[in-house]
Amino acid sequence: MELRNKVALVTGAAGGIGGAIVASLTAAGAHVLAFDRDAAAIGRLGGECEPFIADLADPASLTTTVQEALARHGRIDILVNNAGVLSPNKLAATTLEEWRRLMAVNIEAAFLFTQAVTPAMTANRWGRIINIGSYAWKSGGLTAGTAYAVSKAALVGLTFSSARELAPAGVTANAIAPAFVVSPMIMEQLSEEDRNRQLAAIPVGRLCEPEEVAHAVRFLASPLSGFMTGVVIDMNGGLQFG
Repeated sequence: MELRNKVALVTGAAGGIGGAIVASLTAAGAHVLAFDRDAAAIGRLGGECEPFIADLADPASLTTTVQEALARHGRIDILVNNAGVLSPNKLAATTLEEWRRLMAVNIEAAFLFTQAVTPAMTANRWGRIINIGSYAWKSGGLTAGTAYAVSKAALVGLTFSSARELAPAGVTANAIAPAFVVSPMIMEQLSEEDRNRQLAAIPVGRLCEPEEVAHAVRFLASPLSGFMTGVVIDMNGGLQFG
């Protein structure tokens, strides 16, 4: 129970990856604040996490809800920016409306959450920021559309900037970049043809499981990861090295 007495906030908690992260952090002893816009889905996570309903595309809703969480608990020790919106649309097919929607959820929300929780982290001289990115950030959108790839590249930039700024205060910031996790976002939004083509290109011959991402999150959240900051952990099954 290496995270006993720690308060963790997980966004996109009701999704496939989010649910696995919630379960893993709870098992490690953390009290998990589960943020999602789907109240019914959060309810299915069970009573071991504390639900918060917020639309991450709405800055006012997000800010109000995270301030409520801080008021209840006084601090958040671990932030997992997991929520994301996927689009397969490439450059010519991406509308400005779609671009703005993806940026709002995938990077602006992560920025606002990070901004909100870090004052207490720095005051306590301990904190963990873990951003769930994507292999798309460095593959030029090989596995996703233009707006998604750019938003995840920006998330890596936020990770590096946060790591540099917050390290002296005992706060680490790291990212995980998985490729093709078995989740509704991938299974429902990509065609069977796209999934089969990408699966054939993965050297390990399978997709990533949500629990594998959650295991990496648990390590980065633990006290034993304190010397790691500004790191992007690749989980791409050998698609690309380095």
